Amino acid sequence: MPPMTLHRFAPLALAALGLAAAQADQTKLVPFSDARLPFSISAPSNWYGIDLGDGAVGLSMVSAKTKPATMIRLLFAEKDNGEKVNLSTEADNYEADLKSTKLTVKRLSSKDATYGGVKGLEREYQLSGGGSDVRLRVWFGDNAKNLFSFQLTDTAPRYAAASDLFSKMLATVKFK
Repeated sequence: MPPMTLHRFAPLALAALGLAAAQADQTKLVPFSDARLPFSISAPSNWYGIDLGDGAVGLSMVSAKTKPATMIRLLFAEKDNGEKVNLSTEADNYEADLKSTKLTVKRLSSKDATYGGVKGLEREYQLSGGGSDVRLRVWFGDNAKNLFSFQLTDTAPRYAAASDLFSKMLATVKFK
């Protein structure tokens, strides 16, 4: 099994933003569960699953098939022996990966957040460069079996509505 880390997927997630937008505030959530996932969640019924080819394990979805798309990734990495992960270190490593791209990275917020009974750390970023202005919200959570990285990426004008949708989704997550 490769080292337990999720931060190496940050640049690929940003590249996928070149995908299209539906109006997030008008999206209906429907229950979603898959035996391969260590969680269930309600997700937008009219979104599309996407495989970014980065080896990330979890569920990735976009709001439309064309550019630019709102993207949500619900990723996890299994832990071998239940070791506790330092979420601040994990988030800092993720941020370092973001900074290794050609984008300018500005952290907008950082706070403790609990979803589905799992405590975690949530950060928001502004990513700019190449004529684009993108917002990223990422939550890192840790339980006895898995490390989680749940991410929302969207353009700045749509971010508030997309973040509200993401919050509604996270309020429905149930960890197995």
